[in-house]
Amino acid sequence: MTWAMVFPGQGSQSIGMLHPYEGLPEVRRAIDTASAVLDQDLWRLVAEGPEESLMATVNTQPVMLAAGVGVYRAWRGQGGAEPNWLAGHSLGEYTALVVAESLSFEEALRLVRFRAEVMQEAVPAGMGAMAALLGLEDGAVLDACQEAAQGEVVEAVNFNSPGQVVIAGHRTAVVRATEAAKARGAKRAVMLSLSVPSHCSLMRPAAERLAHYLERVTLISPRIPVLHNAEVVQATTPMEIRTALTRQLHHPVRWVDTIRAFARNGCKRVAECGPGKVLAPLVRRIDAEMEGIALNSAEALQGALS
Repeated sequence: MTWAMVFPGQGSQSIGMLHPYEGLPEVRRAIDTASAVLDQDLWRLVAEGPEESLMATVNTQPVMLAAGVGVYRAWRGQGGAEPNWLAGHSLGEYTALVVAESLSFEEALRLVRFRAEVMQEAVPAGMGAMAALLGLEDGAVLDACQEAAQGEVVEAVNFNSPGQVVIAGHRTAVVRATEAAKARGAKRAVMLSLSVPSHCSLMRPAAERLAHYLERVTLISPRIPVLHNAEVVQATTPMEIRTALTRQLHHPVRWVDTIRAFARNGCKRVAECGPGKVLAPLVRRIDAEMEGIALNSAEALQGALS
């Protein structure tokens, strides 16, 4: 069966999120490697917190990268098949590139730590925000953002499933956009606990700095095809990958289009590899003929293998 594996990004982190993987040494080894590379006790951070430290972008990004890599290694170590396609939601795209052997794990850790730092520095703390809008068509979301901007930035940045779109930008504009969305019939508008307004045009300065850093990063052609967020195409050369990662930082995550591209390529199942259960439920909402499963515990991993 043709199938895809996807990796979550920020938003799936939580204190104790690795406890469900107890007994899988590959997960612990991946976190220990990340701790050594970044000179920080990430296992203790995940296990004990404090929560505000785990939620800080500079910590969340390497932790989620390491967790995804560890779970994938556990999957393969227990006899799990190699996927035909890969993708990652936002930060998860870096995990996908490590799994595809396009980017080394150690270099990816340093890269996402730098990425997190430039994202945080691009917008002063408290100035940016993100919100999820539920139950509203994409066009109405775009109209709400246009109405609410009023000289500031507020944009649709994650097209996660039909009727689920995340917006980002200046906090005041995001708040106005949530009200405009409700007036257009949105069922819910939820402010998200994220410290930077990812994937909007406020991230252009961060993208420029990331592009310069990426020039020094060793990349090779992926061994497993990876669909990238911004263009929903496979990048096959180091230059194409650098361009995709740079564009991703200030362009929307087109997740609906990603799942539909998997379907066009014959995928019947999409497995979410990592803590939490955010991406798997979106699969069937996007395509009723596809199955989404979450490898969010040792038991779930074992169940998927049987």
